[in-house]
Amino acid sequence: MSTIKTPRRIIFGLLSAGIMALLLSCGGGGGSGGGSIAGLGVGTGSTSPPAATGAAGTTGTAGADPTGAGTGAGTGTGTSTGTGAGTGSAGSGTGGTGSTGAAGGSSGTGATGATGGTGSDAGAGSSTAGNSNTDGSGVGSGGTGVTADAAGIGAADGLGSVILNGLRYDTDSAIFIIEDATELQIGMSARIAGKVDANFTSGIANQVVSAAELRGAVSNIDLAGGTFVVMGIGVSVDSATVWADANGLSDVRAGNIIQVWGLPGAPGMLRATRIQVAPALTDPLATGAVQNLDKAHKTFMLGQLTVDYGTAAFTGLDESSLANGVVVRARGTAAPVGGVLSATRVQGWYAIPTSNGVAVQLAGVITDFASRGSFRVLGTPVDATNAQIAGGNANSLGNGVKVEVDGFMSGGVLVVKKLRIRNVPGTGGPASFTVIGAIGGFTPPASFRVRGQPVDASTAVFENGTQSDLQNGRKVTVVGDRVVDGVLIAQHVTFSP
Repeated sequence: MSTIKTPRRIIFGLLSAGIMALLLSCGGGGGSGGGSIAGLGVGTGSTSPPAATGAAGTTGTAGADPTGAGTGAGTGTGTSTGTGAGTGSAGSGTGGTGSTGAAGGSSGTGATGATGGTGSDAGAGSSTAGNSNTDGSGVGSGGTGVTADAAGIGAADGLGSVILNGLRYDTDSAIFIIEDATELQIGMSARIAGKVDANFTSGIANQVVSAAELRGAVSNIDLAGGTFVVMGIGVSVDSATVWADANGLSDVRAGNIIQVWGLPGAPGMLRATRIQVAPALTDPLATGAVQNLDKAHKTFMLGQLTVDYGTAAFTGLDESSLANGVVVRARGTAAPVGGVLSATRVQGWYAIPTSNGVAVQLAGVITDFASRGSFRVLGTPVDATNAQIAGGNANSLGNGVKVEVDGFMSGGVLVVKKLRIRNVPGTGGPASFTVIGAIGGFTPPASFRVRGQPVDASTAVFENGTQSDLQNGRKVTVVGDRVVDGVLIAQHVTFSP
């Protein structure tokens, strides 16, 4: 009989083990999927009632560095949670699908990981709000953050990427379109299109466009008032005006052709941000808000200059969209005769977005001031009622005050989050320029170039080193308060590790 019982016991044991394995595979106990590789999600299940499906993770934003990694995370809405981690490369990455975890008596589904964006230089992904008012509060590997489609218009106050209106834009993947110069330099007006974070502390540029505003013969120089006239357009300078090849207004001579980059203010006026007293180009150029438009005779005025656009080509705007108040550049090939410029080309100036939710940075001179909640900058209606104000007292706001404003468009109005006062007529204001990069062209004791910008650091304060540490190849951040004869006068030089 023993020869019969032994096989029965063996068979009974095998059947029991198979039944137990079958029960376990059907969810009889807690289980979890453990471990993952890049692009594969991991789902975890709990020993509780049947779980709901995990929600999809927030989409990661493409970063500037195509080799950086971004992550997207999804969290289950039931009692089990699924997380999908994705890593991206070469501009995009795909999140993985969470694996199935056992939960209660049925299986819970791990959430599908969102598409991982490529990271920034630090390898961080971030969520995107776009032009909507949705939160988009995804968590990238660099922390939480919201980015929005953005446009910044102002003057370049730094190089090392590009710093515009105090905000540093990563330009590694940007397209540059430069007219009237060979490269972007400090003080040149510019428009940057890209994305910024919700607090306007950093941005990524997709496109950088820059051109001069004015080129022609000088007249009516007022040294005390800091003003002059070019072809009937008034120009004012301030402490932040960059002098590319001169020491100041005292070097400007009546009758000479000069080139000016600047920001349009009141009709017929321009606040100079950079001046070149001996430009390589001499063809006339004028910029401003259209006045006295006469479509029958095809003329308009910019300040005291009459522009005849009868044979002009239009770029950046259609002739049919020409209207009083629209800011344009008018270009010609011959100097004005009798106060009339025969334009060969009329260009739309830097376009300012109007769609709701677009982040906009503007630098310019206040016009049409009625109150803190109602004025214009570069012709755009502005509401700064709830803005954080820096650089001066809110009571100093008024026509002629130079400001930088950061905010979001709403109903055609720029609702400002941050406002910085840069210059108050009769009082002045702070100026600051920054270049970041490796030292080149070093000449002892303290002359060198960074990003092509000449620097004089002979009176600078040094951090993380001393003047004796200056040498070609050392990476530094240089901050100065003025550019004279093309040279940035450094106040602080910080050595990078």
